[in-house]
Amino acid sequence: MLQTFNEKNRDLIVSVGGALLPRAEAKVSVFDSLVQGGDGCWEGLRLYQGRIFKLREHLERLRHSALAMGFAEIPSADSIVQEIKRTLAANGMTDGVHIRLTLSRGEKITSGMDPRLNQAGPLLIVLAEHKAPVYEKKGLRLATSSFRRFPPDCLDPKIHHNNLLQSILAKLEANAAGADDSIMLDLRGFVAETNATHLFRVADGVVETPRTVACPEGITRATVLELCRRNDIPHAERDLSLAEFHRADEVFCTGTMGELASVTSIDGRTIGSGEVGPMTQRLSGLYGEETRSGGEQVA
Repeated sequence: MLQTFNEKNRDLIVSVGGALLPRAEAKVSVFDSLVQGGDGCWEGLRLYQGRIFKLREHLERLRHSALAMGFAEIPSADSIVQEIKRTLAANGMTDGVHIRLTLSRGEKITSGMDPRLNQAGPLLIVLAEHKAPVYEKKGLRLATSSFRRFPPDCLDPKIHHNNLLQSILAKLEANAAGADDSIMLDLRGFVAETNATHLFRVADGVVETPRTVACPEGITRATVLELCRRNDIPHAERDLSLAEFHRADEVFCTGTMGELASVTSIDGRTIGSGEVGPMTQRLSGLYGEETRSGGEQVA
């Protein structure tokens, strides 16, 4: 699965620190914390018919990450929403848009790791692109990575930070294996997530997903669990081994950028019938209904 360039994004307007800039001019300082050490947090949002789905939940997770990272200042949710609106209006965007929010600690007075060197900031970046869900709906191929997800005592996954090296290294392995993405285990050997999404399995009619021990608190993940609760679909959150995914009736992944996408092969093993399963189809339909009717109006 390789994203391609969308010609509609050639002349994007990007918000960087409150300035609306053409794509070619949208830059940060070499002294910015993002450049110096990946010191920032981010969220991915999706725009449906002028509404951003689960906007406040995403902004709350951004705030929680910034608090955990000890940011001296954090923009209010309302101020971020206003900047999103300005950016969307500048681009004339109303639908089929993915927004990446990035909050950097800000610019340092000199190169270095110490946050006390940050005497300007934070810096908010709003990058909105014309982008449909990126995953192939007919079935993804996954391969297990050698890189492990950290538990909270190493680097708490509840901090949605910009240091994505673990994920990038795992993605390199997936590319080399001819897979779409990598499955990442935790330090105990249980499945955590993929390099980019949360994972669910379906077995005997029960929808299961790993606990958030070594993976983030996913917004789409939480939405799927809520849909299960509301529609009386048996479900559970528990430690799941790789073998349990290999032998599952269905597997699917979730995320804002790709919504729900079926997984039909893991480590060369065909999952279930090798086709998109009925539970995956049902939950994808229910999720689609949510995105068509929910969300906060911003454009």
